Amino acid sequence: MIQTKHDQDDTAQWQPRIVAFLCNWCSYAGADLAGMSRLSYPASIKIIRLPCSGKVDPMFVLKSFERGADMVLVSGCHPGDCHYTSGNYHARRKLKAFRELMSFLGVDPRRFKFSWVSAAEGAKWSKLVEEITAEARELGPFRTFPEAAKTEASQ
Repeated sequence: MIQTKHDQDDTAQWQPRIVAFLCNWCSYAGADLAGMSRLSYPASIKIIRLPCSGKVDPMFVLKSFERGADMVLVSGCHPGDCHYTSGNYHARRKLKAFRELMSFLGVDPRRFKFSWVSAAEGAKWSKLVEEITAEARELGPFRTFPEAAKTEASQ
């Protein structure tokens, strides 16, 4: 397929859509600290605050991709620092197993990130968002689920 100048302009204008599920106590507070400290990071990330990273259901991740996310991030307290004792350990086990299924489901596992960010790590949050945004740009738009949904709707 030949790429026209119009297509190239669309690619240059394209901004990745990133959904982030954040633990209220650590990662969300770290993102808040980044904002209060006026640390810049790309605005392409949409944050969903949850009580704990252990509450992230793999279906939340799949629904995010189905609704047009190009990348999904789950972030919680560092191991051993969970306000709910072991929620982040449950999240780590559950989401590691889910990552192994992603290829089978048609999702490149590189589109799913998991990170530990504490309430005092605003700079780490800023850097993390910049890194995953750059990686999402490199991977390009995720089209598998949205295109499948359109095809099913038209039938």
